[in-house]
Amino acid sequence: MKLIYEKSHPGRRAGRPPRPDLPVPEPPTDLRRAEPPRLPELAEPDLIRHFTELSTRNFGIDTGFYPLGSCTMKHNPRVNERLAALPGLRDLHPHQEADGAQGALRICWELQEALVEITGLDAVSLQPAAGSQGELTGLMLMRAYFAERGEAEQRRKVVIPDTAHGTNPASVTMAGYELTNVKTDARGNIDVEDLRSKVDEGTAGLMLTNPSTLGLFDENIEEIAEIFHGVGALMYYDGANLNAVCGISRPGDMGFDIVHINLHKTFSQPHGGGGPGGGPIAVAKRLEPFLPVPAIVRDGERYGFEYDRPQTIGKVRGFLGPFGVFVRSYAFIRAYGPRLREMSEVAVLNANYLLARLRDAYELPYDRLCMHEFVLSARRLKRENGVTALDLAKRLMDYGFHPPTVYFPLVVPEALMIEPTETEAKETLDAFADAMLAIADEAGTDSTLLKTAPHGRAVGRLDEVKAVKRVIVRYGFEEHPDLAAEPAAAAATAEAPKGV
Repeated sequence: MKLIYEKSHPGRRAGRPPRPDLPVPEPPTDLRRAEPPRLPELAEPDLIRHFTELSTRNFGIDTGFYPLGSCTMKHNPRVNERLAALPGLRDLHPHQEADGAQGALRICWELQEALVEITGLDAVSLQPAAGSQGELTGLMLMRAYFAERGEAEQRRKVVIPDTAHGTNPASVTMAGYELTNVKTDARGNIDVEDLRSKVDEGTAGLMLTNPSTLGLFDENIEEIAEIFHGVGALMYYDGANLNAVCGISRPGDMGFDIVHINLHKTFSQPHGGGGPGGGPIAVAKRLEPFLPVPAIVRDGERYGFEYDRPQTIGKVRGFLGPFGVFVRSYAFIRAYGPRLREMSEVAVLNANYLLARLRDAYELPYDRLCMHEFVLSARRLKRENGVTALDLAKRLMDYGFHPPTVYFPLVVPEALMIEPTETEAKETLDAFADAMLAIADEAGTDSTLLKTAPHGRAVGRLDEVKAVKRVIVRYGFEEHPDLAAEPAAAAATAEAPKGV
């Protein structure tokens, strides 16, 4: 496929936008380009065909199975999209006064109440725009809570397990806390003895995903909660894996004080490529005064905003949150109603079915029933045939599947993290399992087939290190390297474009 710049011909044009009747202000001198950008010149049919062809190269949940562990890439019901596109919801201005947005505020308030029930906590703020911002918001609430108690300087440490999502240590650092790592034991739980040695009156809290990124529910969660609450610390729940336990167990009942929820995972908001997402934060009663403002509240039959909260941490985003996400998630939750538990039960069933089919062909680091996802290791295949988890992932593309998450969590060498979600049929799971078993056989009979994969895609195996180090972010026209050449040779002749 040619690049759009390579299809360009001088003088060709698509449609022209009408010239505005109103005067167009000149941009400030210091913001003007020294010369006009050099853009491709194409007729409209060529332009449309180019972008249509690009769209066929996308892989998403609408085109195939997407078992990306820890991401919960489930099907998004189209009825939710229709609801989010209703004019009264779609066209509502963010500055609309409360009296003119009662329907939207009712949706937000009822979504908050649903999340209160699902998490087993007492209050929710919808403001955080993603799980990562939910994490930071939760840690800011933690800081405000201890500051109000006069313990801010004393409590400097936050504990995270070695299986944690990468955003956890990043959020801890951004919030100004010191990071304390705790090990995983032979069963895949937090090592309680290692934990006891690291928790004291200087500890602010724990950040934990339960079930963990290993897909395992921590068998010692009540004891862990006692350890932290025993020294006056707080428990933070990373809700990335909430899809495994909805309606079955609640973070609040496990002993957690703060929870963020990934609406774009558990409650079927389309995501990927950086957004959109939603990361509401739920808290225990004693932390409610610190939640962001404005709070969405109900007074009789009227819904409105409450700003008068002296202990609040303030706003964490410009407006109330990603409203379209709220509509989709609200619709999803209302559609399930009291049967939301079945969502998680089927997710767990699907994961255990795949695990049972694949456990003999791959190495199983922790021999337990899993929750919504599971982690296998390609370590044996690497040792015996020189085939890596990356080779397996690339080869899986030839079978028409998106690869699972690889090399995470870090405690498992050559990790393959697989999450089927509840929205896949048994036939899809069997086709995926058959492909994984076939690839394991290929590793022993023709390992070169895996090491050079993928073979049937538009782009073959890349030199990923060179692709990162020699990033080409704009077209160089006459100076552009010949990318049709052998990848290593093309990378060697490419120079970083001017201005990059």
